[in-house]
Amino acid sequence: MKKSARIILQLCIVACITCSSFGQWSQCGGTAGKNMQSLLTYATYNFAGGSTGAYLSTDNAANYAASNNGNDATGPTRGFTQDGTYVYTCTSKGVFRSANNGATWTGKNSGLTNLLTSGILAVNTYLFVATPTGVFKSTNQGDTWSASGLTGIDVRCVASAANILFVGTNGSGVYKSSDWGATWVASNNGSTSTNFRAMEAKGTTLFAGGQVGTGVFRSTDLGANWTLLGGGLSSGSYRGFASNNQIIVAGSFGAGVFYSTDNGDTWTTINSGMTDLTIFDLEINDGYIVAATNTNGVFRFPLSALALCAGDLNGDNNVDSMDLGVTLLNFGNALPGEAADLNNNGVVDSEDLGMLLVVWGACP
Repeated sequence: MKKSARIILQLCIVACITCSSFGQWSQCGGTAGKNMQSLLTYATYNFAGGSTGAYLSTDNAANYAASNNGNDATGPTRGFTQDGTYVYTCTSKGVFRSANNGATWTGKNSGLTNLLTSGILAVNTYLFVATPTGVFKSTNQGDTWSASGLTGIDVRCVASAANILFVGTNGSGVYKSSDWGATWVASNNGSTSTNFRAMEAKGTTLFAGGQVGTGVFRSTDLGANWTLLGGGLSSGSYRGFASNNQIIVAGSFGAGVFYSTDNGDTWTTINSGMTDLTIFDLEINDGYIVAATNTNGVFRFPLSALALCAGDLNGDNNVDSMDLGVTLLNFGNALPGEAADLNNNGVVDSEDLGMLLVVWGACP
């Protein structure tokens, strides 16, 4: 093939990728048949947790292995967070902390009066954990805990935006605190749900998953008002969210995964290849959406398949050296759904590299 014809062909392929979606979910190794309820992406580490404890991937969520040395491996690991020094889990037996990215864990429960934890967040200099009997706070990275309000309320999830703390509860709706848990006020104007299992802050926009019969609620004014979203999003219970600067993804109980590129105004389903449509958590790493399912482990979906910006493999709205690094790291035969396989032919090679270079720079 003449050089000019080859260049034209590559440009056509790039145009096709920019205008259409391809790809599907693929099972992450080591997780098939497992209940998974929580996820965390931190640097090059991808954590997953569920009824058999914590699991760790160091290959961009392609494969996971158990990571339970010291962690609760017999009850569910329901949440993760990290503060740059430690990684934390919240489990049915309290909070555990790792100083070595999951190689070993140590229980950190001094002051916790209820070990049945369901959500955890590191923000500012604080660590917050949600329990069936209120919120607890640590100011020393989990060494000790103290009650931080909402005593007697079943708190299920916690998030933060613009230095305001938000929690979702089972039966009492949403509360927010502007003083890091010293005081709380109800924040339910416009909401028709009293149960919230998941919350996500995308910048200063908040998304909250309501109970069966409702769906996803959004607040663009830091919880002063909430709106139930439609735009292709099904009604039902939502248990997990993830976001970056381009997209928000929502995981439903029974209807799979939805994504939005316009901050929740409209949504599209992405369920091809997914064998369990009950999603308990979502994450976005360098190149993939990662989903934790109820009965069949962890799956990943290439961001490149959404055609957000051809070649933007890590979702930062630029095609640059980071994306080049991902491409070079994955040179050779590609796993199903590999993000760097831009032309989806099963191989990451010079053609994918050429396509990446054609769209180099800031995404339109």
